[in-house]
Amino acid sequence: MAETEQARAARRDKPWIFRTYAGHSTARESNKLYRQNLAKGQTGLSIAFDLPTQTGYDSDHVLARGEVGKVGVAISHIGDMRALFADIPVASMNTSMTINATAPWLLALYIAVADEQGAPRAQLQGTTQNDIIKEYLARGSYVFPPDPSLRLTTDMILFCAREAPKWNPMNVCSYHLQEAGATPVQELSYALATAIAVLDRVRRSGEVDEQGFANVVGSISFFVNAGMRFVTELAKMRAFVDLWDEITRDRFGVADPSKRRFRYGVQVNSLGLTEQQPENNAYRILIEMLSVVLSKTARARAVQLPAWNEALGLPRPFDQQWSLRLQQIMAYETDLLEFGDIFDGSTEVAALVETLKREALAEIAAIDAMGGAVKAIETGALKAKLVESNTRRLEAIERGEQIVVGVNAFTNSEPSPLTAGENSIMVPSAKAEAEQVARLVAWRAERDERRVREALRALRAAAASGANIMPASIEAAKAGATTGEWGDALRAEFGEFRAPTGVSPRARQAAAGLDALRGEVERVSLKLGRRVRFLLGKPGLDGHSNGAEQIAARATDAGMDVVYDGIRLTPADIVERAKSGVHCVGLSILSGSHVVLTEEVLALMRAAGLERVPVIVGGIIPPADADRLRAAGVAAVYTPKDFEINAMLGAIVAEIEARHDRGEAKAG
Repeated sequence: MAETEQARAARRDKPWIFRTYAGHSTARESNKLYRQNLAKGQTGLSIAFDLPTQTGYDSDHVLARGEVGKVGVAISHIGDMRALFADIPVASMNTSMTINATAPWLLALYIAVADEQGAPRAQLQGTTQNDIIKEYLARGSYVFPPDPSLRLTTDMILFCAREAPKWNPMNVCSYHLQEAGATPVQELSYALATAIAVLDRVRRSGEVDEQGFANVVGSISFFVNAGMRFVTELAKMRAFVDLWDEITRDRFGVADPSKRRFRYGVQVNSLGLTEQQPENNAYRILIEMLSVVLSKTARARAVQLPAWNEALGLPRPFDQQWSLRLQQIMAYETDLLEFGDIFDGSTEVAALVETLKREALAEIAAIDAMGGAVKAIETGALKAKLVESNTRRLEAIERGEQIVVGVNAFTNSEPSPLTAGENSIMVPSAKAEAEQVARLVAWRAERDERRVREALRALRAAAASGANIMPASIEAAKAGATTGEWGDALRAEFGEFRAPTGVSPRARQAAAGLDALRGEVERVSLKLGRRVRFLLGKPGLDGHSNGAEQIAARATDAGMDVVYDGIRLTPADIVERAKSGVHCVGLSILSGSHVVLTEEVLALMRAAGLERVPVIVGGIIPPADADRLRAAGVAAVYTPKDFEINAMLGAIVAEIEARHDRGEAKAG
């Protein structure tokens, strides 16, 4: 027996890469956090960038107000990138960067720093997400129209094939699709359709031969989501492995099985983390992780886990450490890595895998019939399907058909000592944005302006001519150009894009459970003398629009006249729309900039004579901030614990009626 255990230990698999998705405020503060996490046993970095960096704006741009350093680290130029990797040797680091629209720029900055450190480009290991298609569907951090965006993706892939062959230039990301409501079949099919669209473009470029194309296929990785339906998620991952092997072999003719290997990283589902009884989230995270590590055939190459309190706000270093320790316990204290695949031979798993594969292939065929993933994005067809899937999921929770412990069942709870005290979440320094802006202004004043102008001219020329964007981007990085200047140069050539919202302007007549709410909307509309008009706005750069879409869809189903134009509006944009005679303004903000942006909207509404129009706010908003917003004049604040959309909308209609009645009384 002892010999058998020794033999198993001798052939024990290496564990996956341990990562923690992290980054906040400034490069210097994030560097300190990274070095702490590496010292605790983390084996790779996973960098979160703030929204201005993700969307190609400098920290002092009007749209960056309130967003700097909130959901990630602000990187405005090579000086910030140097500070981010100070005392971290990039030649020996495996670095994952969650970056999409501006992926060529952030990789250019990373390579520029690597060149300064003397790290050969051929040794650089890591991943840029660089999946722009899912941004149009689920996350909203796109900038340019789909076609030039795919061109930038292709440029990066071809550049890395030549100069950084160990770097994964694209990480096809289905994670945010599940966050937006995708079913397992949609997650499989939409992600694989994205990969197909990119590989088709690489092949059409004519810049790689057969072996080079196989190498490109081998460099493509995936980033997936793992939810609470453990068996289904495990089967989904095995289906991913099979489908990728079959598609790359049969559709693209890749003969080498090693190049067809499905390589993926995972962050388990943050969508299912609850504000109510948040201590339960620790169990959810463990169960979700099991589905991507137990099956050796489909085991993740890298795992990063959210923290138990992410539904409350920004996790503290301790919270991130707790999630890291979970991975380490699984890898080092259990015997998981000593055995082959423990699910091989399971008839239940095999049958579910085949069902998922069959349905996913049918969906991929339907996307092909639309003209491919890009056409399906431009028409809004895939986005509409995601909104519909998410609607069904939320309705099932509201009706109690899908149980969420502590939310719609077993809600009696003892007070949690884990959330007691003022420091249960981390709050970025209020000074961080001002300090970042001051450093940016100083950077511009001290650089060689002539060299910057020449580099930006060369960058725009490359964009116009169709030349690969990476060499000019790296030169611009070394010259001292800023993130906003890089973005502006490409906006000037490519233009900008506003994706379809996926929200139908027509009510679903089959929507269940709306009779009472529809009756109230009709009654109050008659009292107002016209249809209740509800403006829903997303100020700032936050592209996570899933909640806003569901509120807009349900309000439409309830009979309201809904004004919803999607993401990325300034407070001034929203107030201008409010002048059309709306009865309520709803703001959806998930990036942590709720106080700054809401107070600006309120001030502009007062200046426009709209102070009688109620403003409500929804997002991940700590209690102290909610109190501040109500004191500033916000009528109501909703957080993830408020999952009953009909109840929210009923309260909004009641607030509209009360404001109307008070106005009538004063006028009389």
